[in-house]
Amino acid sequence: MTAVETTLHVGPARAADKATVRRWPNHLAIFVTLLVVWELAARTGLVGSLTLPAPTAILAAFYRLYITQGNIYFHLGITLGEVFAGFLAGSVLGIGLAVIVGMNETVRRLFKPYIILIEATPRIAMGPLIIAWLGFGWGSKIAIVMLVCFFAPFMNTLSGMLNVDSEAHQMFRSLRANKWQIFSKLMLPDSMPVIMAGLRLAMASALSGALVAEFISANEGMGVLLKTYTASLNMPSAFACLLTLTAIGFLIFRSMEAIDRAIVFWRDDARASQISARRAAAWKKRAATGRARR
Repeated sequence: MTAVETTLHVGPARAADKATVRRWPNHLAIFVTLLVVWELAARTGLVGSLTLPAPTAILAAFYRLYITQGNIYFHLGITLGEVFAGFLAGSVLGIGLAVIVGMNETVRRLFKPYIILIEATPRIAMGPLIIAWLGFGWGSKIAIVMLVCFFAPFMNTLSGMLNVDSEAHQMFRSLRANKWQIFSKLMLPDSMPVIMAGLRLAMASALSGALVAEFISANEGMGVLLKTYTASLNMPSAFACLLTLTAIGFLIFRSMEAIDRAIVFWRDDARASQISARRAAAWKKRAATGRARR
């Protein structure tokens, strides 16, 4: 790719970054204004403290939870452990089963009625049953998160594998490619954007699944902490827990977006150009090293 073409591809991305930077002062001004209005409404009694605590009270609750008492770290670690363990188990199971079903028409025909039946069953409604089967420990919480995270990767992976370009598939068959070559060189790369979309949905649902599992039955975790503060009408601490979960959800979502861009890089022209140039330079260096050794 020429320097002019690279500039054309990178230009829009830089322009978007500059536009985002220019918008930051406006967003900050709106945010500060909302906080001031909120604080004044709470202090003048326009909003009840049980309905919406003052921002300064929530800030003091943050200080207690993270500095003075420091009790939030233990519960936060428990919840994050459930989220990532359940997400990993559900995603691996969902993608693995989708590959098996997608590669074999007989298996797909046999599994289809059961897949539809399980998909139609509300996952959260199975929470009490799972706790009854597995008990009140970590196992039941991870199983609930796994169940919540299973279907998006499964359905997206299966959909991606079944909607591969038919002409490309026919070309692979005409070249006598085996099933592994068709899967690794055609079906998997072609399905990656859809698979990553399913993983993003699963990760977005994992935190909600963990909290629901803790609400149903648990004695540790952010769900328990939030429920305890709400029950005792300690609303500033409850809001501090809620905002913590919001921040974690935002970071998880942004992290999954970054992973998506890194794996499915060919959808971004600028990033694809950078990676192509880097790989071309690596190949040239390797070729030059090989000629020097001869």
